[in-house]
Amino acid sequence: MHDSGRSDPFDPQAMAIRARISVLREEHRALDDEVADIIRANGDQIRLARLKKRKLVLKDAIRTLEDQLFPDIIA
Repeated sequence: MHDSGRSDPFDPQAMAIRARISVLREEHRALDDEVADIIRANGDQIRLARLKKRKLVLKDAIRTLEDQLFPDIIA
């Protein structure tokens, strides 16, 4: 496995991963606000469930990308 460039903050692949993580985090935060609004208004429970599922998908994607940047080194 070759990951010598991952520690370089200017590595183009690492920069692209960090940019994608940033976009996903923004979407996750926006969903947080939307979920809170639905809960506050006692709104559509089906929409609420869909938004929560999307948040979990985003969280998993963020975690996967972070693992690419900072892999566990367990020998």
